[in-house]
Amino acid sequence: MEEKKTFYITTPIYYPSAKLHIGHSYCTVATDMMARYKRMRGYDVMFLTGTDEHGQKIELKAKEAGVTPKEYVDNIVSGVKELWRLMNISEHRFIRTTDDYHEESVQKIFKALYDKGEIYKGKYKGKYCTPCESFWTDTQLVDGKCPDCGREVIDAEEEAYFFRLSKYADRLLKLYEENPGFLEPKSRMNEMVNNFIKPGLEDLCVSRTSFTWGVPVDFDPKHVVYVWVDALSNYITALGYGNGKYHDYEKYWPADVHFVGKEIVRFHSIIWPAILMALDLPLPKKIYGHGWLNFNGEKMSKSRGNVVDPAILCQRYGVDSLRYFLLREFPFGSDGNFSNEGLISRINSDLANDLGNLVSRTVSMVEKYFGGTLPAEREADPLDQEIEEMASALKAKVEAQMEAYQFQNALTEVMKLVSRTNKYIDETAPWVLGKDPEKKARLATVLYHMLESIRVASIYLAPCMPGTSEKIWKQIGANTPEICSWDSAGEFGKLPANVTVAKGETLFPRIDMAKELEALEGERQKLLAKEQPAQKPENTTGATSQKAEKEPVEGVTSLIAIDDFAKVQLRVAQVVSCEKVEKSDKLLKLQLDDGSGEPRQVVSGIAAWYSPELLVGKKVIIVANLKPAKLRGVLSQGMILAADAGENDVRVIFADPEIPNGSTVR
Repeated sequence: MEEKKTFYITTPIYYPSAKLHIGHSYCTVATDMMARYKRMRGYDVMFLTGTDEHGQKIELKAKEAGVTPKEYVDNIVSGVKELWRLMNISEHRFIRTTDDYHEESVQKIFKALYDKGEIYKGKYKGKYCTPCESFWTDTQLVDGKCPDCGREVIDAEEEAYFFRLSKYADRLLKLYEENPGFLEPKSRMNEMVNNFIKPGLEDLCVSRTSFTWGVPVDFDPKHVVYVWVDALSNYITALGYGNGKYHDYEKYWPADVHFVGKEIVRFHSIIWPAILMALDLPLPKKIYGHGWLNFNGEKMSKSRGNVVDPAILCQRYGVDSLRYFLLREFPFGSDGNFSNEGLISRINSDLANDLGNLVSRTVSMVEKYFGGTLPAEREADPLDQEIEEMASALKAKVEAQMEAYQFQNALTEVMKLVSRTNKYIDETAPWVLGKDPEKKARLATVLYHMLESIRVASIYLAPCMPGTSEKIWKQIGANTPEICSWDSAGEFGKLPANVTVAKGETLFPRIDMAKELEALEGERQKLLAKEQPAQKPENTTGATSQKAEKEPVEGVTSLIAIDDFAKVQLRVAQVVSCEKVEKSDKLLKLQLDDGSGEPRQVVSGIAAWYSPELLVGKKVIIVANLKPAKLRGVLSQGMILAADAGENDVRVIFADPEIPNGSTVR
């Protein structure tokens, strides 16, 4: 028997936060969709996730709580696992960096690097961000603060071991040049090369002596292994590398893809490959750095009070509705702005109106006109062929998008078939056919094509919405695994000719937008009241008195609240090309790289002040969430910021050329 092809996919192992928000679920749901898709295609899949439990910040939080670090993380990890069960995550292995077998392997990895001369003892003196567990040079800081999280860094000086990261700069550049798909989206690779490797890599501090909560260096016990060396090693220790717990390393390594958030791409695309090179081990095939989910334009953070609780959303709308929204609404490589309005609107339009209504109407008509079982007689029409061809062509389209990790596009393709089938119902008018006894065969043909389209669409939706697809299969009479397999979806006509349906529950009830928004805001306020103690206004930095709030601001005609301003998403983008809009003296059409991996077109009325060639290569600031509009018939997807610099003079506001494309302006 031919051995199955393997596929190894990972999420980052998560810091055990007391409250996981929707942003944490985003990456894991995407990973789960990919794992389920590969399984349906017959792959032997290993899907790894887990928790990163060592480090100074854990030690400090445990001390504040009056418990040991292990007691602290044990209490939280159970909540992480509960959330993954709630979100229907189908991981094969859950690793904790406090697992004995993992610690054993990390010690062996550290010793092997030391024995090879890749690690040496020295003294660390520099900047350290405790929340991010990151070391930084002065030049890497932004306004003296951590470039990742924006928080204060501390001066650190202690005896430490160092990994010779600097010697791998040329090999890393060669890796990127020879394997352009190693790190995606492309904007992430550009950032790593221009911001970290070309300016010069420094040797990496890989041990600490100022705290004890970590994996001890077995040959020098006063040191603990730097948390990122510890955490990154999980991808091979979970397969049994350096331990006897598992025996899967030879089978699954190298990983097919590591999914990671963009804030930790540096660790995965620079430090991790360098460590593997030093150990003479194969590198992962791909690292994919996805974007953040923002809330009202800001990254979700408990400290900002803008976290969205996935458990509440699942309870109100169902797990599959939330999973669908996360993967349908946002391109995986870009930042996305989460909103409750967007969630409810997507559920009502795609799931309730289109998919749910299609299933309900189809099953109801089969029951009404044929008592639930279709007759075998058929009468064809050219309209049927169009549906058949569209359904049959869908397999290649979905697979192409999934293999490129473009989950949004894959789901869009599936929903095109759903929409086309709803249109097919209007075109064929089965309620009219049902009134004519001579049209029974034609009516049966129409209803069969509706059922088959639903079957095909539900198979391709199954990796994203597994529970929903199973419910659909029961309703439409797809009662055998063969009929519901991935391969069967590429062949129209797999349902039995005399298929029997069974009416079920409404898949996606419509949601009252106004009532739900009010209810969700109430839930958010409860969460804030529970987790953030009230502060006295006079003791809050930047607080404004009642008197000050009423005083006008010079030069400002009207005031808005900070919540209103937060709705505007400003991003840095680079001008790739620029040309004048035909038959217009004022408009320029610009193609921009906004870090999303997809070009963005913006039309701007600045032709009187800037020639196209002057703008190419410059970095500008755009309003990224402006509703698209057409100017002189040309689509514009945003707005470039410019200033009135005097009478009849406009100046574009250019961004620092060193700022990565796609960076949020705040």
